[in-house]
Amino acid sequence: MSVLNAKGLRKHYGTAEVVAGIDLEVNAGECFGLLGPNGAGKTTTLRLLLGLVDPDAGEMNILDYPIPAMAREARMKIGVVPQMDSLDPDFTVHENLMVYGRYFGIPDAEIAARIPELLELAGLSHRADARINALSGGMKRRLTLARALINDPDVIFLDEPTTGLDPQARHMMWQGLRRLLNKGKTIILTTHFMDEAERICDRLSVMDNGKIIATGSPRELIEQYIEPGVVELYGEQAAAWGQQYGATLCERAELAGETLFCYTRDGQALMENLRAQTSMRYMHRPANLEDVFLKLTGRDLRD
Repeated sequence: MSVLNAKGLRKHYGTAEVVAGIDLEVNAGECFGLLGPNGAGKTTTLRLLLGLVDPDAGEMNILDYPIPAMAREARMKIGVVPQMDSLDPDFTVHENLMVYGRYFGIPDAEIAARIPELLELAGLSHRADARINALSGGMKRRLTLARALINDPDVIFLDEPTTGLDPQARHMMWQGLRRLLNKGKTIILTTHFMDEAERICDRLSVMDNGKIIATGSPRELIEQYIEPGVVELYGEQAAAWGQQYGATLCERAELAGETLFCYTRDGQALMENLRAQTSMRYMHRPANLEDVFLKLTGRDLRD
């Protein structure tokens, strides 16, 4: 059962087509990722789906509500974690949740009953009376997630939820997201962390230049687009090694700065060669989602 459908979605800003006729379908209870480099159109797509901007073409619905015609009604059943925190510094942690819950018309007694569980989910039970300025960046991010859940939403949009967090805070956020999925919630996630998408997304789409260029589970995309083994060679010698051996020992090789990425299906001869190169620094690893992302969208910096 799908909870979100979009067909032929388009959006122009001036002469630039930011979203260029994309189709999306998200199933109930799954974590769906939308990945892409800066400027790919991800945030505009989320704003279209939430009814915050009107499309130039296409059809959308969320939870059987047509968007944007009934976006307000749909948003009553949606939670949103934006890129930037918008917590009120004049209120405590508890007060931020109370005030936000009132926007949905939820009675104060019901909001108060929900807050302890949300604080526990966010790991903030001991900071309920703290002012926002006294919280760390990770605490603020977790509070923003808790706030997005105050209306017990069926669908949760998360726009780069772990940007700027340290590893401990990221892992706590992931634990919270898994708990939500276990409860049957649907999550739509944008992120620049490929390991994050690979860990928690059931399916994902890669977006570039306003278009969807690949869709599938992380494992399906890795198997479809990338050789199973990757060897990263580091340092000034990497380029020279690639010129001498890359064509014969690698099925595909890419040089990025002083790192040579060698993709292979059978790395035995490659590893024997490298073990003989006593001064060569290298790492042998399985292919991952970041390899897929870079192959599909390129290694050039996007500003």
